[in-house]
Amino acid sequence: MRPYEIVVIFDATLDENIIRETTDKIGEYVRSKGGTTGRIDRWGRRTFAYELKHRTEGYYVIIEASGEPAVIAEVDRMLSLSDDVIRHRVIRQPDRSIPVSK
Repeated sequence: MRPYEIVVIFDATLDENIIRETTDKIGEYVRSKGGTTGRIDRWGRRTFAYELKHRTEGYYVIIEASGEPAVIAEVDRMLSLSDDVIRHRVIRQPDRSIPVSK
């Protein structure tokens, strides 16, 4: 399993319950396929530096997850098909190495 960070920008006009349900669905999907989810950091509404899809605000959520590349690729596909998501990015984190003591 590889560690990933998924950054999602939702439409700011959405109800927070819809955003919470969508992030919970992502976590449930990853766990059902044998992965794990870590911290889910909800940044809330932020103003964009420039317009994205004719919007000036978005609701930011950062999800830490570990899973097989095929599972994360499916999450990436699900987010790209969602009408509630303005933009998203899946970032593979470096593998955590344990320092060797002499």
